[in-house]
Amino acid sequence: MQKTSFAVAFALTALAAVSSVAAPAANKDPLDARTLNTIRSQFSKLMELANRHDLKALHGMFWQSPSVLLVAKSATPSEGNWAGFWGNDAVDQKLHDIAASGPVVLAPDFSKLRIVGLTHDLAESYVPLNITVSYAGQDGTPKPFLLIINWIRVRKDWKIASEIILPVPPTPAVKE
Repeated sequence: MQKTSFAVAFALTALAAVSSVAAPAANKDPLDARTLNTIRSQFSKLMELANRHDLKALHGMFWQSPSVLLVAKSATPSEGNWAGFWGNDAVDQKLHDIAASGPVVLAPDFSKLRIVGLTHDLAESYVPLNITVSYAGQDGTPKPFLLIINWIRVRKDWKIASEIILPVPPTPAVKE
């Protein structure tokens, strides 16, 4: 019994020592401030291009890969209400369809934009925003969404690897 207690105590002490040594490294962002600012600029450019419906320039912001992903509202019942669109052709078509539906306005809350490095070649951004759109049965009034983007470094540029647009459900009525 004493050997077991000693082994458990030793293991816990070793785990605590490893955790305390690893903790500071885990908190350090792998990307420097200049790189994070570059991604912030790319995000601002994305919002500007989306609001102008500049589909050609938007195409260039996405990673050119069959693995690129856009999660957005679907107009096709068999896809469900929201769906993933994989590959550049599918992303381009979805953006074209949304832009062709009428005015689209993305209004991010830049004060809540958060960008973090995941590795030296991957980053993630998060921002709440209001989107005004009349696509796929939406009524053209601003509604709250969350926008999560995974960015990938391609040579010296940062490209969108995935863009996930999530609707924020209305707050349920409080029952008294």
